[in-house]
Amino acid sequence: MLKAVLAGVVLCLLQWPLLPSIQSKVYTWRETPVIRKANSEQRKILDGETLDFRHMAVHATTLPAHQAPHPAHKHNDEELIIIKEGELTVTIEGKTKTLGPGSVALMMPGDEHGFENKGDKPATYYVMRYESKEPVDLERGQKAGGSFWVDWNEVAFKPHDKGGIRRMFDRATAMTKRFEMHVTTLNQGLWSHPPHTHRAAEILLMIDNNAQESINGVLQPATTGDLIFLESSVPHAIQNTSPGACTYFAFQFE
Repeated sequence: MLKAVLAGVVLCLLQWPLLPSIQSKVYTWRETPVIRKANSEQRKILDGETLDFRHMAVHATTLPAHQAPHPAHKHNDEELIIIKEGELTVTIEGKTKTLGPGSVALMMPGDEHGFENKGDKPATYYVMRYESKEPVDLERGQKAGGSFWVDWNEVAFKPHDKGGIRRMFDRATAMTKRFEMHVTTLNQGLWSHPPHTHRAAEILLMIDNNAQESINGVLQPATTGDLIFLESSVPHAIQNTSPGACTYFAFQFE
């Protein structure tokens, strides 16, 4: 009996290798090594385990003009992309859209998808792939609308007293009970809110100018291209330290 139990434990460890917990901190663009491939460049930003994900990895890919990173494919985890620079043509299950900076796309497990830079300039985009610790719920993801993209040019900017906001999406997916994304523009010198916590983990992605993030009471600077990971229940707040407004993606998931 004991041998059978040990064999089961070993099998689980082989199937789900132990990964380091992703630390709540600022991951800086300029310090991320560049990996050169045959038809692209890649920056590995973070890779590990979170409270809700058995595996989450974020990297950035830069494609030269008229290149694709790989043929169209499908996989068992979920994938989110955010376009940083240039234009990227995205195809999901036979539907195609060319998206510019600030646009996003989310691919459900099992949906065939591919990317191509059809323009005359390089295109850079962030890729977040993740697999939940709870069983994948394809039905939940399909009921919420399945795979999708959001064109930055089609999202309204709504001003408020601290700057403004663009609401990208707020919905369930196959891997998450709730995935919410918005883009905040924060005026000079302001804090977005007092230090606070919430159940959902959060990622902030700086897309314009500078800020500082308070993480567990420690201030960490962030600039354009940097990624801030905040685990569930970690106290945090962000302040604009730029001479003008700063802008960043903020997305929560659980």
